[in-house]
Amino acid sequence: MTSSAWQKSSYSASSDNCVEVRAIDGLIELRESDKGDIIVRTAPYKFSAFLQGAKVGEFDHLIADA
Repeated sequence: MTSSAWQKSSYSASSDNCVEVRAIDGLIELRESDKGDIIVRTAPYKFSAFLQGAKVGEFDHLIADA
């Protein structure tokens, strides 16, 4: 099993209020720091497409009221 450490964004306000990500066995895993037992796994190319969309603001409407 090839794994990297969980990583969170430097934009996260606290260690209990963030989404963490890591690479493991050729996949990308995501979890919420306060619900570490729930893990979403996806392919790197799918995660890359999501990140590209996030960088250009495609999902900003989802958090406009947050």
